Amino acid sequence: MNCTIIGTVKSPVTEPVDMNWGEVISEILLEPEYAPGLLGLEGFSHLMVLTFLHEAEYNPEKHLRRHPQERQDIPLVGIFAQRARHRPNRIGVTSVEIVEVTDKSVKVRALDAIDGTPVIDIKPYVPVYDRKDATIPEWMEMMMKGYF
Repeated sequence: MNCTIIGTVKSPVTEPVDMNWGEVISEILLEPEYAPGLLGLEGFSHLMVLTFLHEAEYNPEKHLRRHPQERQDIPLVGIFAQRARHRPNRIGVTSVEIVEVTDKSVKVRALDAIDGTPVIDIKPYVPVYDRKDATIPEWMEMMMKGYF
């Protein structure tokens, strides 16, 4: 399997954190050969951003089952029941708000990726594809307070 890096995240956040991503404005700087692919994106309000979590390190003994954010008030769950960065495949997926589209980049709000994170794809958020009526467990709601 091969993934092509289409761009890089420029962010004021340089270290991984688990809180307050909601107001962070980041810029996705596309590689020049992919910049023409931004045409038409300005008509959308949100994007799905797929990133390569280049600083994550997956250790199955530590990460396959754990308390998210190492919080004991959250149940022990498997890696596929959470959005942690330490995963078997270091792929991140985040829905973000588009702030501005230029001819070579997209500024977004609430991208939980640090400065320098490689971007492997961006896709417009389309409600008919991307479910708005999804449900999540109570522990996830509790954990996400303050994240965005």
